[in-house]
Amino acid sequence: MYDKRKPAQFKFEQKPHVLIVQSAFCPPVAEQLHRGAVVALERAGATLETVDVPGVLEMAAAVVYAVKSLDFDAVRRRFDGFLALGCALKGETDYHHIIGQESIRALQDVGLQYSLALGIGVLTCDTLEQAMKRAAPDDVDYGGRTADACLTMIELKHKFRLTAKRRWVGK
Repeated sequence: MYDKRKPAQFKFEQKPHVLIVQSAFCPPVAEQLHRGAVVALERAGATLETVDVPGVLEMAAAVVYAVKSLDFDAVRRRFDGFLALGCALKGETDYHHIIGQESIRALQDVGLQYSLALGIGVLTCDTLEQAMKRAAPDDVDYGGRTADACLTMIELKHKFRLTAKRRWVGK
């Protein structure tokens, strides 16, 4: 179903700085998504920070917190892109579909509101096995694919000159 992909190639004037917002729900899947994303980001020369949130519904709020934090901390390094990685697994009902849809919609709304380069990697799976297959870096590599999407959007923002001049003192 999924094709094996060649690693994406990116060229940046300055290393992009990316925030990974990771749902702590279902740690084995979260770890695999994160591992794939980190490999893709490091291959592109990006720097990164990771924050954990309880579940996929909290990811959009965490992205907003990071964006708005620049209003209060002018020396903090600005993020060029954001990754939202998480999983909603089926329980006794189909609630996981609602959780997945609402978290993706909220993330998309935040991305559009703030013109963010955003990669959304939210899995909604029926079983842990399905989620692990999609998350595994040596299989579907959804984390890596999500990182590539984010990096592509960073490039597009640069093309349209939607990036702020960098004036940070921190990392």
